[in-house]
Amino acid sequence: MDTVSDRFDTSRFEASRNRLASLAYRLLGSASDAEDAVQDAFLRWQAADRERIDVPEAWLTKVVTNLCLDRLRSAQARHERTAGAWLPEPLLEGDPMLGPADTFEQRESVSLAVLTLMERLTPVERAVYVLREAFSYSHAEMAQILDITESASQQHVHRARTRVADERRRSGEADPASARRVVEEFLAAAASGRTERLVALLTDDVMALSDGAGLAKRLLKYKTPKQVASYVRAGFKPTPAKRRLAGGSPTFQFALVNGSPAVLAVVDHRVVGAVAFEVSDGKVASLRGIGATGRLARLNKAWRQHEPDAPVITAW
Repeated sequence: MDTVSDRFDTSRFEASRNRLASLAYRLLGSASDAEDAVQDAFLRWQAADRERIDVPEAWLTKVVTNLCLDRLRSAQARHERTAGAWLPEPLLEGDPMLGPADTFEQRESVSLAVLTLMERLTPVERAVYVLREAFSYSHAEMAQILDITESASQQHVHRARTRVADERRRSGEADPASARRVVEEFLAAAASGRTERLVALLTDDVMALSDGAGLAKRLLKYKTPKQVASYVRAGFKPTPAKRRLAGGSPTFQFALVNGSPAVLAVVDHRVVGAVAFEVSDGKVASLRGIGATGRLARLNKAWRQHEPDAPVITAW
């Protein structure tokens, strides 16, 4: 029987749902997996003796964190993520799963660049990095969540921060308006075939990753300005085969994805591809192309409720 107490306890869980989903997404890099972890936590919450839970928010954080660690350690996850075909699932600006964004550290922790870099961390390093940078948990709190000592928590945070910082290709945040101008100029050069202008808009250490529209078994990587320019030029060159693959002739829309400027390829209000950029000192420092249908599901759902600006490119 549904009691007043049950409804109250369900309401307490729902009040934490967005925070828990944001935590799970940062840990897993997948919105669908994050939703599954939160739902599993809800089932455990329902089955628990809730009168013995002193601080529900702390209990739920511990449960979700450890459910995510179990997923990261699973054989299937290790295989998928080490096979070289894994990229984070992009989220449209305003998605509650992006979570807290008051500080630079919180915004950076959910960027596609950092979510990709965190694949190089151990599951525990990833957990302490997220709990500390995005949610400001103390080492004492993290020790309780992860069943480790405070000293171990400090060591894990130090290693995680060092490994992420060593791999970062930019510092600070680009002004959104300036970043948009750079991306639009870059897109215009790509569409026109001006390869030399593309190269001029790239940093010397630029990097590009692509999932090959979901068709490649491994991620496609490009590490020099000329390689990246050639990849981009080829990707934006329209062909009948690409139109068939996309299901029509797409328009290209500017958007913010995980806090970064992005260009979305849209056919009949459906996103068929996303390219997210990092901009540094007026140039493109990195870009990530995502076209696998499964990785675009949540973004597509949000896009259908979104009021976009005029397309950057209308005829392709």
